[in-house]
Amino acid sequence: MGDENTVTAMRPLYALIAAFLLADVHQYLFYGQKAGVSVPIFVCLLYIFVLYVAKDRLRKNTWFSYVWLGAIFLLSLTYALFANWFFFGLNFLVIPALIFLHMTYMLSYRVPSWSRLALIGAAAEHFFAQSLRHWSTVFKIIQKAGGRNLQGERKQVLVKVLVGLLISCPLLLIVISLLSSADGVFHEILADVPALLERISFSEGLARVLWIILLGMGLFGFAQGFADPKHYDWSVPPLDGEPVREPFTFSIDPVIITTILVSINTVYVLFVSVQFSYLFGAWDGVLPEGSTYADYARSGFFELILVTAINFAILLLSLLSVGEVKKTLKKMINILLYTLVLCSMVMLYSAYSRLALYEEAYGYTYIRFLVHAFMIFLGLLLVIAAVRISRVNFPLAKCYIVLGLLAYVLMNYIGMDGIIAGRNMERYEASGKLDAAYLSGLSWDAVPKLIEFSKKENGLLEQNLRDKWQNNTTAEQEWPSFNVSKHRAQQALERYFTE
Repeated sequence: MGDENTVTAMRPLYALIAAFLLADVHQYLFYGQKAGVSVPIFVCLLYIFVLYVAKDRLRKNTWFSYVWLGAIFLLSLTYALFANWFFFGLNFLVIPALIFLHMTYMLSYRVPSWSRLALIGAAAEHFFAQSLRHWSTVFKIIQKAGGRNLQGERKQVLVKVLVGLLISCPLLLIVISLLSSADGVFHEILADVPALLERISFSEGLARVLWIILLGMGLFGFAQGFADPKHYDWSVPPLDGEPVREPFTFSIDPVIITTILVSINTVYVLFVSVQFSYLFGAWDGVLPEGSTYADYARSGFFELILVTAINFAILLLSLLSVGEVKKTLKKMINILLYTLVLCSMVMLYSAYSRLALYEEAYGYTYIRFLVHAFMIFLGLLLVIAAVRISRVNFPLAKCYIVLGLLAYVLMNYIGMDGIIAGRNMERYEASGKLDAAYLSGLSWDAVPKLIEFSKKENGLLEQNLRDKWQNNTTAEQEWPSFNVSKHRAQQALERYFTE
């Protein structure tokens, strides 16, 4: 029993040591290095660290938690497998956010209400209140471990040693100067010291030390905030032993929401009826009078996307904020919501077809590909919302989170650069138009496909590929920055220009 209590009492000290070790590993992996295989390595170490420190707070794992964790790991693995610059930068924001929310979901003393998406509020509380509260714990642990409460003779000895060191500094300067003048060999040894110091980068060393200290304190506060939380009563004090739930509620009068839906649906039905006159015939040359394909593709595209997004917001607001209503009014609201979903789907299809026409005329790019993907994703969200209209107990929030995670992971793994390159090559075969400069600016993921295309078209992209190869034939990077896609592409370019 005594050993167990000792281990429990020492756990904060062990957690602090582990936090600084993990911070040291972090600066080694990332300081002055490009992200690569280092990202999934650190993510795994971070989970091991936090789960060790706060293992007593861990909830029972569910399929939802496993899906979430799997998405995080797959996204971190993209830094070692792919080289797309867009997701390379975006994942620097997405992965930490997903990790933070996932750990809050698994370890926080609060039980978030999914109907109000209170997980974000619980995560914010943990970051600003729980984590920062334990920064002072760092100093308390160091003071306790270092014996700051020294009394009597030991304290006097420590003070005397410090005084002696202070007095020794000027004396050492005088003595060293005299000895250097007295002995030529000793002077030469001292003359080599500045050269040695020049080889040591104090600015880099200081940056690394600060990196370790600040990140170590941050990691300790983050993990210890889960392990030793303080129950904050933001509004209503909880009962003994009962988890705190956010009391915030929001509701809209059903008559008001019915009026809004009737008004906007009237406009949308009129708009959709006009769209049908030429929407489904655009691919066969049936366009609005006086419009070319380029005009049709460009006009109103972003407006349609924005209106569809607004409709989606109205739909969610109606589903989540309308309480108990009379049966007749409830049926009317459901019919209006289904109408809103249907009109939104037609608008989404119209925008999708316009963008497809625009790509045929002007080529395929990152932005256009991502907008296409967003429209498909928005369409799936609308379909799920339509299911929720008639099924009140349908877990809308969880379905949206799972769909969002799966869709985002899919976008990371789908090979966007290769698809864009392939579609532009198909466009070249059909029209003879090709933006070689844009293709050569794609990431390393597209290089094997570009080499294959260049060989097929008698070296059409050879100069662009040669420039890409020569501009990146630099010294080998450290292993934390290793990337499979870049390594494979550079080997393919070397074979292409040397064989």
